[in-house]
This record gives sequence, structure tokens and C-alpha cells, in this order.
Amino acid sequence: MLVTLVVAVSLLGAGTAAPAPDPAGFSGQKVAWSRCAGQDVPKDLECGKVTVPLDYAHPAAGTLELALARYRATGEKRGSVVLDFGGPGAAGVPELAYNRRTFADLTNQYDVVAFDPRGVGRSSPVSCGDWASDEESSGDDPPALLDRLRKIAGLCARRSGPVLPYIGTVFAARDLDVIRSALGERRLNYLGFSYGTRLGAVYAAHFPRRVGRLALDGVDTLTEPVAEQGIAGARGQQVALDDFTAWCARGPACPLGEEPRAAREAVVRLVRSLDENPVHTYLGGEFTGQDLVGALGQALYRRDSWPSLQVGLERLTRDGDPSGVQSFAAGGLDAARSKAVSGGSHTPLTDPSDVPLDNMAAALMAVNCADDPDRPSAREITDGLPALRAAFLRASPVFGPYRLTETLMCYGRPKGTEFIREDVRDLRTPKLLLVGTRGDPATPYRWTTETAARLGPAAVVLDNRGEGHTGYASSRCVRRTVDDFLRFGSLPPSGSSCGADEER
Repeated sequence: MLVTLVVAVSLLGAGTAAPAPDPAGFSGQKVAWSRCAGQDVPKDLECGKVTVPLDYAHPAAGTLELALARYRATGEKRGSVVLDFGGPGAAGVPELAYNRRTFADLTNQYDVVAFDPRGVGRSSPVSCGDWASDEESSGDDPPALLDRLRKIAGLCARRSGPVLPYIGTVFAARDLDVIRSALGERRLNYLGFSYGTRLGAVYAAHFPRRVGRLALDGVDTLTEPVAEQGIAGARGQQVALDDFTAWCARGPACPLGEEPRAAREAVVRLVRSLDENPVHTYLGGEFTGQDLVGALGQALYRRDSWPSLQVGLERLTRDGDPSGVQSFAAGGLDAARSKAVSGGSHTPLTDPSDVPLDNMAAALMAVNCADDPDRPSAREITDGLPALRAAFLRASPVFGPYRLTETLMCYGRPKGTEFIREDVRDLRTPKLLLVGTRGDPATPYRWTTETAARLGPAAVVLDNRGEGHTGYASSRCVRRTVDDFLRFGSLPPSGSSCGADEER
């Protein structure tokens, strides 16, 4: 997401080659499904696992297990549809568990399957530890900042173990093909959201002859550097925040004030206050201003989260209680943990002791860095940081600093692959359905059209003229169109649209 041309050029660098083709020996697996354990876990949710090599280029170097879950087809089964909920860093198993109704029509004919990608959830989760509690280094002191970034990179490597060098979408795409084979499918039927669209596109580039029906909702960029992605994301989130504060101010009990501009300024003050004086959480840690920014970013993806966000902000500002907004900061993971309590002899849905609290953030950084070959030198960061920081702040006074931190986290890590930028293009596959939402705060609509042009004639675009991040869960028209494609293979003409008035 972008800055200026000068800064963007300073972030360019070389990349690494994609791993060698898949070795034999992992494609003959069958998933041993069993009921998922846990209090309040849906009784018809089944869990399983597949084994994949740590390094596809050297399969003897070790293996890891990927956690899977599924809802079985309720009628005559026609196959399976695999889901990826995005992030990167979103754990698919709990997401599927608590969103059964969203995919009810698909389960009429298909098993609906989700998984925790490598490095995420119960699939060898990565972690960077409690790095946020370290002494912050000001952007006005580049040497101190660089030293801190190097320390964090080392901490991530130590805390994550051997899986960290093998994180990234190229590896995840090969894992996805092992899952396809273990499900007994000749071709992959797939629905990816947000980052999951990047994974789907990389899969199609690697395995064009194994592509079945692929639907990509909230289309990610395949070309823009991490810095450019960060600025585009900050800008989109600021627009969504402005919409939320205006909505809140119109109500009778907005904790941010009764006038939209005052409400926007109140959010900035609240973030600054919590950074200076964090409040204690129900888990015993601290909730900072940057934790609040992360929570806001997640909550603003969907308008139906706004009432809960308002209540959470009221409790935070009135009582110093962050619990109402804290679950948003982990993408809802805390809520899933509170529901899923393992027990008995079933496969556990999740175990809080096995999933580090920072796993979602750590996995996001690891995957994005592995997918991006740009690594600025220390001199480029020192010289370019003031302009880069200013560009992020112009995009958003609230989300800009948070997104800048994510961007800088790639410093000190190995360079990422060139494969996605260079080779994911001109696909020779069956038709793909790409859904772009005009008011999406995370994946701008232009990314949909740009990615469609890159992928070539196989890409069919559905223009969702609504708001929010992705369209499947919020628009009846989008869901009907996607389901018709996945279930029956029917596609609208490219450029067809769903109106904003067709949301639920």
C-alpha cells in the first residue's frame, strides 16, 4: 500500500526462488476425521490433520501436522470446498466452527473444510513473545529503532522454532495441494477471503491442472510492496473509522462525543493515552493504544460489529475495562478460546496453552515478509524513515503508526520470494471468480481489477457495490453468486455487479 515513488524504490530488493516441486510420499494420505472436542463446539464439526514436509525441497528434513475441520455435506455429496479465512494468520478451524450458518447452502452438496495454515493456530504456531513490552524506540532515533528491529527478528526466530524459515504462501500453496489429495479430490474447489485470495492465486499458478472452482473474495494485491500495502490499508481503515465515528456521534450514547470531528479526535487521544498509560486486561497483561488500534482495525471490517465496538469503547473509557474490545485485537481468537475447552477423547478444537497470544500478529508478519523480496538496508531506513513515517501518518493518524511498525518488521529477516510478483500471472486454468467490494477498508477494489488483469482471461470479476471487508458474509447477492459458482459452476458475465442495497 503506498508511499512516494522515491520511498518505494528504496524498498526494492532481490528475492529467492520458489521451492522445488512436491516430492512423492505425502499425496497418499487420508484424513482420519473424528468429532472435535470442546464445550459449545458444534456437535457436527469434525476435526482431523494431514502431515506435510517442513521443506518441500528437502522432505527428509522433518514434517509438521496441519489441523483441519469440516462440516459434512447434508445431502448427496459432490465433493469438498476448502476455505481460507485470510489474515495472514487467521486460524481456519475456529473460524469455521463458529460460522456454520454462513456456509449452510454449500453444505447441501459439499463437505466444507477449513485448516490452520502452517505457523498458525494448532499447526506449529509461530510467536515473537512479548516484544511489545520492550522499551519502544522512537522513529526519531533510527539507530535505536534498527537495533530493536534486529532484536525482535531474533526473538521471533528463537520463539518460533524450525518452522519460521518455511512460512509463506508458496509453502502454504503446496500444503493446500496435499490437503486436496488427502480429501480425495482430483481438483481443488476453494473459497478464499482477503489474504486467502493470494493463497488461491499462488495455488493456481503452481497447480493449474488441479484447479477446480476457485472463488476469491476481497482480492489481495500480488505486486505491491509491503510499504505500499501498509499505506493503502491505513488509508482504507481511516475511512472506515471516520464512518464509524460519524455513526456513533449520531447516536444518543456515543462515548466519543456528539460531533463527528470531536469523536475522531477522541479516538486519537484515547490511543495516545493508552500508549502512555496502559490498562490491565482480564488475562493479567496490559492493553496499550496499539492494542486498541489492532482491535479497531478488526472491528471496522464489518458494520454489524459497530454496536459491540461502541459498547466496548464505553466500558474502556468509563471504567478502564478493555475486555469489550480486546477480542477484536486477536481477530476474535479470544472469543473462540473462551468457547473451546478441550476434553474427552475427541480431537481438541483448540488449546490455549498451545497457541501463543501473539500468534496471529507473528504469523501475519512472517507470511508477509516471506512473500515480499524487498529488504531495505540500514542506510535506506535511516534516510527514508522520516518520509515513510510522514506518508503513513498522512494516510491515517490512528492506523499509520501501527501499519508502519508492521512494515518495518521485515527488517532483519531473510529476503522473501520473487515468485508471487514475477510468476503469478497469465493463468491457464478454468475460470476463477474474483469478488471486489467498493467500500472495502482492507483490500481496495482496484486490487481486484489489477489482479484480474494479471491473472488473464480466466479471471471473472464481480463488482460488489457495498461496504466492509469482503462481501460473502454481508451481501445476499455475493453469497448467492459465489455459491452458484461453487455448487453448479455457473458464472456471471465479468463486470457484473451486486448493489449495496442487496446486503443482509
